[in-house]
This record gives sequence, C-alpha cells and structure tokens, in this order.
Amino acid sequence: MDLNRKDLLGIQGLTKDEIGEILTTAEYMEEILKRPIKKAPTLRGITVANLFFEPSTRTLNSFVLAEKRLSADSINFSAASSSVLKGETLLDTAKNIQAMEVDIMVVRHSAPGTPHFLANRLKASVINAGDGCHEHPTQALLDIMTIKKNFSDFSNLKVAIIGDVKHSRVARSLILGLNKMKAKVTVCGPPTLLPLWLEPFGVKFEYSLEKTLPGKDILYILRIQKERQEESFLPSLREYIKDYAITYEKLKKFASKEVVIMHPGPINRGIEIESSIADSGYSLILNQVTSGVAVRMSILYLLSKRKTDGLKD
Repeated sequence: MDLNRKDLLGIQGLTKDEIGEILTTAEYMEEILKRPIKKAPTLRGITVANLFFEPSTRTLNSFVLAEKRLSADSINFSAASSSVLKGETLLDTAKNIQAMEVDIMVVRHSAPGTPHFLANRLKASVINAGDGCHEHPTQALLDIMTIKKNFSDFSNLKVAIIGDVKHSRVARSLILGLNKMKAKVTVCGPPTLLPLWLEPFGVKFEYSLEKTLPGKDILYILRIQKERQEESFLPSLREYIKDYAITYEKLKKFASKEVVIMHPGPINRGIEIESSIADSGYSLILNQVTSGVAVRMSILYLLSKRKTDGLKD
C-alpha cells in the first residue's frame, strides 16, 4: 500500500498498516545510506521548507540530511531571523513560503496544533516535527524502527517510559504508536509528571522505579523539560535523581541483563540517566539517531510520491 495522505501530523491518525509502510520504506532508504555515495535522485524537483519556530539539533539536521540524500531542494526557516519578528503572522509566513513553489513544509512550533492549522490551509504537504506538548510523530516512528531492529515481536514487548511524561510530546506519540503495535507500556515517574490523559491509553501507572525495572525489555528515558514547565512539578532535582535516574547500580539490582535503554535526546547526563549508561552496551540512543534519517527519508518520499510519479510521466 501507499501512504495515501497529504500530510503527516501525528501517530494518532496513522493506521498500523501505514506505520508498517513507513518502516518498510525506511528499510530501503537505509540501503541508500550504506552506499559509498549516499545519494539518490528520488526527490529531484521537490522543494522542502523546514519551518522551525523552536530550537532543534537532531530533528532539523536529520530532516536536512534526509532531504539532501534524496536530492530535494531545501530551505531552512528560523523565526529568530524572519519577518515573524516584524509582526508577520504564522499563516502569512507559511503562505509566502508556499508561494515560492514549495512542495513540503516540515513544521516545529511551541503551540500544539500548529501543523494541523497549517495543513488545513496550505496546498503543500505538512510534516509535524513537534508541536508543543502534543505530538512528535517522526520521533515515535524512528523509535519504533529502532525497536523493530532489536525485537522480533511487538506483542510480547514490555516497555517502560520513565520521567517527565506530562510535558513530553515524544511520550504521547510513542505511547500511541506502541499501542497500535500491541506492545505493553508502563509509565513511571513522580505522580505530578504522569498526566490524567494517559488513562484512556491502557498504560500501567507506576511510581516506583524499583517496581518498574524488573521484566522490562526497554527502558525509554525522558528528559526533564524545564522549558515546558510553567510551575514546579518536582521538589528538587536531587530528589528526582535519587528516585528515578537510571544508574548501573539500579540496573544491576533490578533490571534484566538483556534490557536496552532508549532516549530521544538531548540527554541531561547525571539527571535522568548516568553518563556511563548512555555510552554503554545497554544503549540504543545513537541507533535511534541513525534510524531518524532513514525514517524521515521514507516520509518525504511517501508524501511526495504522487508528485514525483507525475514528473516521470
């Protein structure tokens, strides 16, 4: 099947088959990345605009590299050096960029729903690269791809998502994705960081790390997001580190020897995870980054497939 949609706005709107199509295509894209010349003419003639209204390192660079690997033309937009500072509205900015014959817009914004707002008003395809605390679908897809490479069966998989779930768009998208893949998800953290919106998703709540670790296949560690917290949800970082930081001592005492560690980045070393763990054989963190380029190549290709097919006619 083909990804029969104009936009990629969230995991919530994807079917399990569509997720499978994205991952299968990403596997082909990985072959391009392994070639001596890591480039294909697949998206020649397609123009992509990266509209990032929030700072980003991994996501932006991953999209830029994915665009270059597929020979797309790309432009990077930064709010700090744009007409937004002069009072131009978000929609006017997007429409002006679209008027430059842009085919796809990759959008990151602090306001939830921004990519959806633009997708409903633009002819260009829109990819959600993170909207506030809402969703981060491409991160979830690259995480699922990373998991798929290491585990054959999602239905028996036990995943613990640990930390600041309340402010994490990554956690929301990943939970939605893992639910579609029939994995079993536990969320663990201080009660103030485990929100009520989780209840309909069928996840298990746990407030003790010692009770969470046994039997888990994957520990997915979340960053403490100080920039999204409008009020204090933690008595102190020292207390959080004592109760929830992943350390060698805790892994050795409570976790399976085969457990793997994942983290969406950036890592606060020494806060949510011990530095030596992040760099150890437990870690799939750099594997996630590698998967990110292939997944974003896949999404760019699938969303533009009809247009590129038209260019060949």
